[in-house]
Amino acid sequence: MSAVHNEALGPRAADAGSGSGDAEALMRQIFDEHQGPLLRFLTRLVLGQRELAEDLVQETFLRTWRNLDKLAADPERIAPWLYTVARHVAIDAIRSRQARPQEINLPDLNRVSSAEDAMDRVVSAHTVQVAMKQISPEHRQVLIEMYYKGASIAEAAERLGIPEGTVKSRTYYAVRALHAAIGSTESS
Repeated sequence: MSAVHNEALGPRAADAGSGSGDAEALMRQIFDEHQGPLLRFLTRLVLGQRELAEDLVQETFLRTWRNLDKLAADPERIAPWLYTVARHVAIDAIRSRQARPQEINLPDLNRVSSAEDAMDRVVSAHTVQVAMKQISPEHRQVLIEMYYKGASIAEAAERLGIPEGTVKSRTYYAVRALHAAIGSTESS
């Protein structure tokens, strides 16, 4: 770097010496001067997503480091170049997120069933069996058809010999009665 360019960049670049020390000093100066404003600029561009904006700032400075020799030749172009690159990096990031399929939440695959889970199922099954004996036979029949046999309303109505509307209302009241019976079973 020439002395003229070093003076234009500021005292730290002028004191850095020559070679890779100049490049590191120039990069440090660019980072110190532009990191805060670039972060605010990119945060606005990505609608307040600060973590994404921080990643984009890092990408911008990585590209700056790769093009430092070109930027050192004309220090007055550094700021406009940085903001142009930052804007392009943000646009690329937004486009890549739109091109990816939407992320979905998956169940925790690290959870392995344990003996407690099996015991909970046994206790639950026993509780339901005891409660089923406490509800009326009509309610019990409709619950067996709908939930244990997996019948549709029409199938349950045909098997039980009652209208579909009756199946619907009995199912509603049977579930309520079963909940009440389970509550009384658990409290005793």
